[in-house]
Amino acid sequence: MKLITWNIQWGRGADGRVDLDRIVAHAQRFADFDVLCLQEVSAGHHQLPGCDGSDQFEQLAARLPGYEPVAGVAVDTLGTAGERRRFGNMLFSRLPVRQVFRHLLPWPTEDGVMSMQRVAIEATLDTPLGPLRVTTTHLEYYSPRQRDAQIDRLRELHRDSVARSHMSQPGDASHGPFEAMPHAAAAVLLGDCNFRPDEPDHARVLAPIDSATPAYQDAWEVTHPGRAHEPTVGVHDKAQWPGPPFTFDLIFVSADIAHRVRDVRVDGTTDASDHQPVLVELA
Repeated sequence: MKLITWNIQWGRGADGRVDLDRIVAHAQRFADFDVLCLQEVSAGHHQLPGCDGSDQFEQLAARLPGYEPVAGVAVDTLGTAGERRRFGNMLFSRLPVRQVFRHLLPWPTEDGVMSMQRVAIEATLDTPLGPLRVTTTHLEYYSPRQRDAQIDRLRELHRDSVARSHMSQPGDASHGPFEAMPHAAAAVLLGDCNFRPDEPDHARVLAPIDSATPAYQDAWEVTHPGRAHEPTVGVHDKAQWPGPPFTFDLIFVSADIAHRVRDVRVDGTTDASDHQPVLVELA
């Protein structure tokens, strides 16, 4: 089972050109993926560099037939011409999507700090490994305080889902929305975390939660112990990131499936975004 995470910067490459065909083609060349998680998908934002304001949520879905598209809109505002301006994440799965939650993450007030609402898409998939929760997100860049609150919330959501996976819940299709749905304990958390692997927020994600909840582990560290994570930001786009390249895009797995992680790879070749796509393969 192969999962890719990629901050596509609304399809804008290092050449300044927005090209969703290029994004999809690079992802497909990277791997025959079962799940594709994208951050920074836009609709109605004419002001973004290179962006024509078209609905990328719809356009990406049209380019990936055979995959179930799941959109998670974090920002939804009214534009000056009356249009809706939306910004957020997407998840595509060719495995059955049993249940979806779109969690708006904490956004503590902070005067004078630029920030925006953030969202996490949580999808429970039917996989060859059994039910699996895949959560993709894009954490706050400018505010460490907000980012810490978002990490804490993601850990709470993981704890609650594991607890629900062991609960008996009555209800079937005849109960409509009360129908009992599976809650998977096994989980993958991936996306643009906006912190580096050597920063405290990384340890915050990995910290033990409680005795009943398998803690998160960094999938890169599982497969490449003692080796620095390959960079995912500023590899090609030196206009936005003039310094040495570094890593913001990370993949975490719950400890109960860490033994299933076979490989984690970064595609360092593509310049279709200011970030590089990252792949995890589960056996």
